[in-house]
Amino acid sequence: MSDANQPAYPGERLGLPADGPRSVASWGRRIVALFLDWIPSLLVANLISDLAGLSKDQASFVPLAVFLLETALFVAITGASFGQLAMQLRVARLDGRAVPLLQSLLRSLLVCLVVPPLVFNRDQRGLHDLAAGTIVIRR
Repeated sequence: MSDANQPAYPGERLGLPADGPRSVASWGRRIVALFLDWIPSLLVANLISDLAGLSKDQASFVPLAVFLLETALFVAITGASFGQLAMQLRVARLDGRAVPLLQSLLRSLLVCLVVPPLVFNRDQRGLHDLAAGTIVIRR
């Protein structure tokens, strides 16, 4: 550590490397991954809304529901959302085990609330990751 109280890099306190595989994901990669998840969610939501004949008001939360389900299911099944897979990221539990569906749902629900990912600690773990016991790392 560079200072007694400050880690030299995000993830150092957790025993993660400074860069390369298993290092804490950068904000740039995470934001691109978010857009790569959100855009297909919008397209699928529009298709669902059109097929179901929903009004604009009724369809307003469909993209968020699609995003929630996509990210939660992908993380539980593959360890990363579609966008995170494309950006070579993954969601990991601190104990190294796979993220189960309920934990993934909690994490995704908190991401949908917007604020939890914006409040983060020195290891770049947002409130959503702290609540779920996860961290986003590079593959």
